[in-house]
Amino acid sequence: MIFFKNNGFVRKQCQKCGKFFWTRDPERNTCGDAPCDPYSFIGNPVFSREFDISEMREYYLSFFEARGHKRIDRYPVVARWRDDIYLTIASIADFQPFVTSGQVPPPANPLTISQPCIRLNDLDSVGRSGRHLTNFEMMAHHAFNKRDNEIYWKEHTLELCDELLTSLKVNPFAVTYKEEPWAGGGNAGPCVEVIVHGLELATLVFMDLKTDKKGDILIKGETYSKMDNYIVDTGYGLERFVWASKGSPTIYDALFPGIVNELMGLAGLEHELDNSEYANILAQNARLAGFMDVSEKANLMELRKKVASSIGMTVDKLSAIMEPVEKVYSITDHTRCLTFMLGDGIIPSNVKAGYLARLVLRRTLRMMKDLDIRIPLSEIVDMHIKNMPEYPEFRENFPVIQDILESEEEKFNITMERGRRIIQKSASHFKKTGEKIPLSQLTELYDSHGIPPEMAKEVAAEIGVDVEFPDNFYSIIGELHNKAEEKEEEVIPFAEKLKHLPKTKRRFYDEPTRLEFEAVVLDVFDNHIVLDNTFFYAEGGGQPADIGVIIADDTVYRVVDVQVYEV
Repeated sequence: MIFFKNNGFVRKQCQKCGKFFWTRDPERNTCGDAPCDPYSFIGNPVFSREFDISEMREYYLSFFEARGHKRIDRYPVVARWRDDIYLTIASIADFQPFVTSGQVPPPANPLTISQPCIRLNDLDSVGRSGRHLTNFEMMAHHAFNKRDNEIYWKEHTLELCDELLTSLKVNPFAVTYKEEPWAGGGNAGPCVEVIVHGLELATLVFMDLKTDKKGDILIKGETYSKMDNYIVDTGYGLERFVWASKGSPTIYDALFPGIVNELMGLAGLEHELDNSEYANILAQNARLAGFMDVSEKANLMELRKKVASSIGMTVDKLSAIMEPVEKVYSITDHTRCLTFMLGDGIIPSNVKAGYLARLVLRRTLRMMKDLDIRIPLSEIVDMHIKNMPEYPEFRENFPVIQDILESEEEKFNITMERGRRIIQKSASHFKKTGEKIPLSQLTELYDSHGIPPEMAKEVAAEIGVDVEFPDNFYSIIGELHNKAEEKEEEVIPFAEKLKHLPKTKRRFYDEPTRLEFEAVVLDVFDNHIVLDNTFFYAEGGGQPADIGVIIADDTVYRVVDVQVYEV
């Protein structure tokens, strides 16, 4: 890439993972990413000053506004315009599939946004790793290019990123740009991950591919073909930038110090970060967690052993210190996640996004019960809302949020009482056969009755029946329910007729308020009519189709549905 070559970078291959990366440091032999390199920013902040969340967000958005990008408002965390996912998982998800496919013009070009996102695939790592979050903001700038109208592409994207880091006084020799392929949401392209002192701060994706069963480009098991347009898709982790600016032992202490301390007190824990011995335990835990996936019990125990060895403490003593602290971190994260979920209109239920909200909510209540934290869940959510004045809608919606949480807590308590009887009955059956309660049964108990596996284990043990479940149980459940079921490919009975017709020009995006237009009828069959152009909006993105009339000569025909058929 020209930018790298013109700015003193050299391309190298990591001696540990084998990936290629760019660096200004001629002596560097590793890519900078964990686990190839440890976190070295803890206790050693990366930027010239500390930022809180609001300050960092404003710094980023203002930086890109000053460089020709229009700031746009965030989208909800519930992805109502998507039929394949329930939650907004990245800033580019705001624009998929309609903008990225070229069907709809972007709201601005180029643009910058700070988009709250939710991902539950690492649910069991939250609190344990020191870095994982269910809810995070993806700061981003996007440029939507066409072959005949390029806004900017790779070189300027890299230039902007490097300029941002320079403005924050990051040591230029500490930054690496690691090459990776990227795929998601039906698109793909080359990307570079931006890493400083072991921490990935940003991902710069150059999206120029789309999923295509007939495509000849293979990425992560999917086939792709080139898009007519090409898009700059960047993602800068707001919370990670804040963490890097503070160098605190964990990301949770960087983001929510007040709430963490309040919950520690309610749990009867002393959380003194100015105590060097205690802070060192948390820091070592976070540094070493960067080397492994800690959602699995075996890996978690391995982490405990490494941390204990590094600080000269027994594993049992370390576990006694860390487990309640990790639960407080998880509760703090999960309640912010619930603030966004409920604040943006998700109602806990047994289906779709509501299922995911209830999953997070009940896991939170379970951990609060373990720590004997007896305040209502709504009080913790209220703490988050006070910390987020930039989201006044949450304060306005708080009475509704409070009612939902009170109702859910009541349902949870009823579920626990009923669940005890259900498990006792189930465990009695397995005691007769001498078998353990299998994972499939635990999943069924959770899905059908909301019974957490921890409770199943406790109650079954009273009867003398063993229960084993993976430490990443909740991540598995979240992953199972995170995406909508794939629809079977639609068989169009009149596909042969459509193949021989020119494509209808969709003009409803050009003048969305227009109520009358003229068109040529290309064909009529089976109560269907095909026009050469249309202002009737076709059903899509959660939006129902327009209805109206077509007048031909002296006859009026009612339009009851509008669909797009691709053949």
